[in-house]
Amino acid sequence: MAFDFLVPIEDKVLAHTELLPPQSLGKNIHKHTVRDGLPVLAIASIALIGVKESRNAYEKKPEKLDVSAIRIQFYKLLMGNWNSNIVDMGDIEEGDTVDDTYFVVKEIVAGLLEENIIPIIIGATQDITYPSYRAFDGIKDMINLVAVDSRFDFGMEDELISSNSYMSKIITDKPNNLFNFSNIGYQSYFNAQEEIDLMERLFFDAYRLGDLINDITLAEPVLRNANMVSLDMRSVRSADIGYSNNFSPNGFTGREICAISRYAGISDNVGVFGIYEMENTNQSSQLIAQIIWYFIEGFNFRIKESPYTNSEAFTKYTVPTETEQLIYYKSHFTERWWVEVPSLFSSNTKLESSSLLPCTEKDYLDACDQNIPERWFKAYKKGFN
Repeated sequence: MAFDFLVPIEDKVLAHTELLPPQSLGKNIHKHTVRDGLPVLAIASIALIGVKESRNAYEKKPEKLDVSAIRIQFYKLLMGNWNSNIVDMGDIEEGDTVDDTYFVVKEIVAGLLEENIIPIIIGATQDITYPSYRAFDGIKDMINLVAVDSRFDFGMEDELISSNSYMSKIITDKPNNLFNFSNIGYQSYFNAQEEIDLMERLFFDAYRLGDLINDITLAEPVLRNANMVSLDMRSVRSADIGYSNNFSPNGFTGREICAISRYAGISDNVGVFGIYEMENTNQSSQLIAQIIWYFIEGFNFRIKESPYTNSEAFTKYTVPTETEQLIYYKSHFTERWWVEVPSLFSSNTKLESSSLLPCTEKDYLDACDQNIPERWFKAYKKGFN
């Protein structure tokens, strides 16, 4: 069984935990230890997993990821007003080959998904996104993937899978379960024009860093529709990560990346959350710990709501356009918005789950001025390709 490959949490982490107050996460998380073995999954809502595989790094790592340092910082944090049970399942070490590691990641993530447990993956390199995506095979037909990244990670033609080209593998590999890919925070000077053109041809969504910095709430509807989220820590500016040489002076601030993480947690569709490409610095470990904390905080505020199941809890707005009517819904409770695009209704089963799209109040106001967001048309085109 793949769970047998999980390595227990190091003793030094457990020793630090002994000194923590009772309200700390370290005193309330069920842990994989040498003495007690794996925690019982029947009670769990969220599972932490470290993945130390880094052999497919685009830029070779000088040292292995120190997941224990991240754990020490995470365990120090205090619990929120949460009802969820968290388990720390330990680490996946490098297998004999990279493919062996991928297989173990896929099987463990698939096992957790089948138990309705959300894995939070702390991975050395972002190519671990690929086996996490493959874990949905046989569990969910079509997947919406969101990457928080300064790059699209398509790589060069015929390039082997790496942390810089895993998306090409996801797009081309069979079975093709990818319905939509969205990038949050790309920076144009890190992406070849051919990659930007490819995003357009495939009707994928991309949101520039500058637009999100001006209004971080733009990320919420994107993440609301995501099934899995892959967060590349190189999307964070170097000042907030510890001034590493591998990080850019431009990027999200610590506050902004934590807000994005909370939006991912609130989304009742997100089933896998991965954090990758971090550095072994104290500041980096602290920030990753806080990112995980905010994801769990968001998870505990999840509300499953839909105007299709409880229309009385929503206000309905109809906006006529030159070609058709757009119907918007606003939740009375969360004040979140959705749009129903009539053209999306068809016998095409690939579209049925996407006919109701998350949006913002600004999208509604723009539609009232006859400015229709391009992504509505992308969703329509995607369904018939």
